[in-house]
Amino acid sequence: MYSNLMYFLEVLLRLCLAFILGGIIGAERETENKNAGFRTHILVCLASALVMLTSEFIFKIYSDKVNLDPARLGAQVISGIGFLGAGAIIKEGINVKGLTTAATLWTVACVGLACGIGFYMGAIISTVLIFVALLLLKGLRDKFRNSNNISINIITKDIPGQIGAIGSVLGKYNINIGNIKIVQVEDDENILLVLNLMQVEEKSMLNVIGDLKMIEGVCSVEQS
Repeated sequence: MYSNLMYFLEVLLRLCLAFILGGIIGAERETENKNAGFRTHILVCLASALVMLTSEFIFKIYSDKVNLDPARLGAQVISGIGFLGAGAIIKEGINVKGLTTAATLWTVACVGLACGIGFYMGAIISTVLIFVALLLLKGLRDKFRNSNNISINIITKDIPGQIGAIGSVLGKYNINIGNIKIVQVEDDENILLVLNLMQVEEKSMLNVIGDLKMIEGVCSVEQS
């Protein structure tokens, strides 16, 4: 009876810890309004812990009868979590979003596996480091990204091929477009393109703006 109670408490501890740690990571994603948020991360972490518990349970029962690998089910979780990660990645024009969320889903599955096998120290320390990477290092990432970034506003005729023509000019100067926002202005014939240019040398902007203004249909180009 005592043994059964201890085993029950051990299982309860592992699953509850997976629930809590998955929720901590998911809470950060929820505050960022990501598709895979609080509940998704909890479920992934909890399910991964259950898989390892089940694998351990099967191993204890049948290890003396057949050759078993207790890590086999856990390995399937690592490879199988890819379908959730793929669902979190979204391509919007030239931008790809959701890579960080996909990575957290994969990572939280690993945390769940650690909880399920009873590797509490590894699971807790990893969760703390994951949370630090997601929350505290975000400002540092943005600082690096924006250090050499420049935004420009282009008012142009709403005609086919304009974005391609603008991209060709920027490509000539080896400038990458980080983000494009298209805004419809009051004049139905024109649109406003807000471009975030990455790794731009300030001294080259005069030439860039001059070449952009020479594109047919471009009305104005301003650095914001």
